[in-house]
Amino acid sequence: MGVNITITDVGPRDGLQNLSRILSVAERASLIKSLIKAGISSIEIGSFVSPRAVPTMADTDSLFNLLEINDDVDYFALVPNFKGYQLAHSVGIKNVVLVVYASNSMSNSNVGMTMQEAEKSAIKIIKQAKSDRIKITATISVAFGCPFEGNIDPAISEKLVDKLSDAGADRLVLADTIGAANPRQVSALMNRLAEKNDPQFLGCHFHDTRAMGLANVYAASESGIRYFDTSIAGLGGCPFAPGSSGNVATEDVVMMLEQMGYRTGINLSKLLSTSKFAAKLTASESSGRTSSWLNSQYRG
Repeated sequence: MGVNITITDVGPRDGLQNLSRILSVAERASLIKSLIKAGISSIEIGSFVSPRAVPTMADTDSLFNLLEINDDVDYFALVPNFKGYQLAHSVGIKNVVLVVYASNSMSNSNVGMTMQEAEKSAIKIIKQAKSDRIKITATISVAFGCPFEGNIDPAISEKLVDKLSDAGADRLVLADTIGAANPRQVSALMNRLAEKNDPQFLGCHFHDTRAMGLANVYAASESGIRYFDTSIAGLGGCPFAPGSSGNVATEDVVMMLEQMGYRTGINLSKLLSTSKFAAKLTASESSGRTSSWLNSQYRG
């Protein structure tokens, strides 16, 4: 097949933000550096949010300053509002992630704004980022299902893609924030979006709450999507999804895509080592489904 697929590991942000234990800046940096050694060249390193609200993401500016800057690795940081964007810009972040919501309930719960207010804030950031020559990834949260409102009308996500695209976002990521999507839903929405947009402009972010994360990645790839958010060792999850097993594991997605003939540029043996390191660092077990098989292939 020989087609390139970009994997962005969101473990250092989405995977760590809800941890009860707060990792030091040095520990967070060591995880990021291990991901880079495994061949991951796109990493969401943290977020510029209030340390009182999310103490696990404190000092992301100091973290960024510990990382080696080169043309081979893209570092992303999430910003919740314009102030967060200004902080990210001030330390030299070149790739920013912002979030809008496909349901009012989720928007109010997460950021205390209506969908329209969050959308307006996002467009303001996008316009400033274009002026500052900073690339923007706009993520549509609960694009498939909401913990408060149930299934989301695909037309809502489609309209958000149109508006954010018109505003100048560099990429739109459809996020299954609570792991509620199924492959049929994914195919239907991503096929519709791919008809109107260059598939290279689109991405997906899946959680594995209902054990359909990999199936959803497959469905999206069949719709032409070539950009996926994943998390090393399956770290992360959504506080609104009881029993959530976190983000779809990077090692699972990479193994599946590579065996299907896609190119990710990621070394599975080194990725397995990074997964073990991440689990040890967070005092958790990897939720990657391929761990046993990978261990049998890459002993020592």
